[in-house]
Amino acid sequence: MAVTLNASTSSGLVSTADTSGIITLQNNGTNALTVDSGNLQFNSGYGSVATAYGVRAWVKFTGSSGAISSSGGVSSVTRNSTGHYTVNLSFTMPDANYAVTAMPFNQSSGSGTRCIVGEGTPTTTSFQIFNMLFNGSQEDANTAVMVTR
Repeated sequence: MAVTLNASTSSGLVSTADTSGIITLQNNGTNALTVDSGNLQFNSGYGSVATAYGVRAWVKFTGSSGAISSSGGVSSVTRNSTGHYTVNLSFTMPDANYAVTAMPFNQSSGSGTRCIVGEGTPTTTSFQIFNMLFNGSQEDANTAVMVTR
């Protein structure tokens, strides 16, 4: 049975006698959020309902130690050497075809740190990143990381 919640109806709930298993939230008859076959779709102000691709994991850590200051879906960060870290996920990804975005901040040097993601082969449970200065030397910079798939 499909279920639709609609803020413009007196009861707020409209159900249809099909077997689609779709749940839809509406505002004045316009779809705002849909859940179907495990996909979350919503209208975030762009005029249509589209599939949402959320962050699977994120972490903010101290560069000098790898100590996590806040995170979601990350069990630990290991500082392998200066500016070289292994980020360990607290769950297993379906495969290693995920995207990692990392941003160093509050670096000690004024030379400008850049972050290189993907040293080695990522696995379903971990990946490595490097924080390097533009001159090629590695630096321990505080870093924020997001994992998406």
